[in-house]
Amino acid sequence: MGSTRAKIAIDAMGGDYAPAQIVAGAIKAQEELDVEVLLVGDPQQIEASLKQHPNAKWPEIVPAEGIVEMDEEPLTALKRKPKSSINVAMDCVKQKKADAVVSAGHSGAAMAAALLRLGRLPGIDRPAIGAVFPTVIPNKPVLILDVGANVDCRPKFLEQFAVMGTIYSQYVLGIPQPQVGLLNIGEEPCKGNDQALRTHQLLQDNALVPFIGNAEGRDVLSGKFDVIVCDGFVGNVLLKFAEAVGEVVLDILREELVKGINGKVGAALLKPNLRRIKQRIDHVEHGGGLLLGVAGVCIIGHGSSKAATVCNAVRLAKEAVDNEVLERIQSQYKKPDKESAIISQPKE
Repeated sequence: MGSTRAKIAIDAMGGDYAPAQIVAGAIKAQEELDVEVLLVGDPQQIEASLKQHPNAKWPEIVPAEGIVEMDEEPLTALKRKPKSSINVAMDCVKQKKADAVVSAGHSGAAMAAALLRLGRLPGIDRPAIGAVFPTVIPNKPVLILDVGANVDCRPKFLEQFAVMGTIYSQYVLGIPQPQVGLLNIGEEPCKGNDQALRTHQLLQDNALVPFIGNAEGRDVLSGKFDVIVCDGFVGNVLLKFAEAVGEVVLDILREELVKGINGKVGAALLKPNLRRIKQRIDHVEHGGGLLLGVAGVCIIGHGSSKAATVCNAVRLAKEAVDNEVLERIQSQYKKPDKESAIISQPKE
């Protein structure tokens, strides 16, 4: 699969700026990433957006009817709208017409559609959304999961998240021996609630997980850990807080650096540095999160996604497809003896 050109189905109707920005991002991805794109949604609206790019090669359009609105209950809406754009996009993967799905629409609907249409990977009880955070160490991100798929988690779910996160970190993020941590209120093994204590023991005993102990809140962005597991309630709060902090830092820098004549001169000189800072802390640069554990590659993007974010989400999907993340996760759970199933080193 890694040698073929990835084909990505994009929910063109999902997101605050759909379909115009979704279409623009799809065209950008098709031009820059060597992927094929399927735009799923209302053909008339998609074509109207495509006409804003007269020199671009038009992606294939897959007709769909209706969208799941943000205020709708996901399961009810998906059943009531079987031909909605997110359902049809998932069907493209199920029917092998596409290798992955990208959606910036209703995240609950995307998760529910993935489970209903694609199902879970064998051996996985619950899927998890993995999000990449920057750290203080350049080019050393940390993968946090779950950041929203499961509000309540049993210890065995968190153990599975750690296995999937380890594989993703190895083969997509390129970290040969990821350092895995459990988000907790203290670094000592005896700290935390019953869930944390039981999970700590499971991770310590699992040969598939290079577990190095508990991670406190201050450790998340330190670069000490490559993968941190937590339940979706805590992870979602952490994700949104981190995104807000990133936006605040950028706003403060823009405001303070231009004060006074010297500030204006300094801001002009520091422009390249500011651009690099933005790339490191802006959530737009990461595209979204991979829904790990379902039988298909699914990227759940930010509702506020614009063209650049959509393109980055497609990049995530392509990397997951090219590096056979699903196959690698599935192979671990097919092996009867976990002690002999230690994850192999990534290919050179």
